[in-house]
Amino acid sequence: MVDGGYLDYFKILGVERNATPEAIKGAFRKLARQYHPDMNPGDSKAEEKFKKISEAYEVLSDPDKRRRYEQFGQYWNQAQGTNARDPFGAGFDGDFGRYGNFDEFINDLLGRFAGPGAPSGFGGGSPRNSKRSALNLDAEVTVTVSFSEAFHGTGRILSVNEERVEVRIPQGVKSGSRLRLKGKGNLQPGTGRRGDLYLNLQVQAHSIWRLEGNRLCADLPVAFDELILGGDITVITPDGEAKVVIPQGTRPGTSLRLKGKGWPLSDGRGDLIFTLVLELQSQLSKEEQHLLEKLKKLRCKNPRESWVKSARL
Repeated sequence: MVDGGYLDYFKILGVERNATPEAIKGAFRKLARQYHPDMNPGDSKAEEKFKKISEAYEVLSDPDKRRRYEQFGQYWNQAQGTNARDPFGAGFDGDFGRYGNFDEFINDLLGRFAGPGAPSGFGGGSPRNSKRSALNLDAEVTVTVSFSEAFHGTGRILSVNEERVEVRIPQGVKSGSRLRLKGKGNLQPGTGRRGDLYLNLQVQAHSIWRLEGNRLCADLPVAFDELILGGDITVITPDGEAKVVIPQGTRPGTSLRLKGKGWPLSDGRGDLIFTLVLELQSQLSKEEQHLLEKLKKLRCKNPRESWVKSARL
């Protein structure tokens, strides 16, 4: 390739001629990181390569320029009297020492090549301090909290761009809840502009409690006699101990509801649901064994009587 002649921008970026804008951007990002002069001090070949891949990206990332390039080939820039042979513009030094990391530099560079309608700080002598296209400076982070912290609310101290940010997580959050911290996101170098920070919350599972919509639920182990005879039993709720009444003859799987004793909501509390689960003992005392055998002899109804009639084919 010779200056002033035809440059195959697709070949320079290592992409096919039908490459999508996303593929072109990805190829440029990779090559820019590899050939930037600050990554290759004193290497004039790397510097020249960096200028060519930047020139290629400026043209191929702009739909109008790409269309003219594909239509007119080496004469594409004469088709509208433009010149992309100096993609950096006068005075651009390519120094990323003022950036927090190389990704910030690349993101800023991509922002300058933002396509139609955006000022091109790299396009034929536009002022270096011209208004650049807006970058997405927002940041996201996943924060995991325990079930108890989600119920009661909690605080977190996060490190964001070397700044300690104190966060208050309100009570009643759920997995998938999203909190926004205004002005605590990424900082755009040289402008002072800063995006927002979004916290994506994940709530750890609990060994007893689970959330089903707005209802706080748990399986409640009960004994055989408690189901048959019924009565009051003591249970644990998020607010401490409470009494629940099991009606006589209750079947396993029955749910008992404590209204307004469940998960914190914006307008109060949800319901607390206990599902009764029969807990059978694996070992019995001699007295228990004796009483059960006596109960067996006294039982007056076969529990499978109606089932046997219906099961016959």
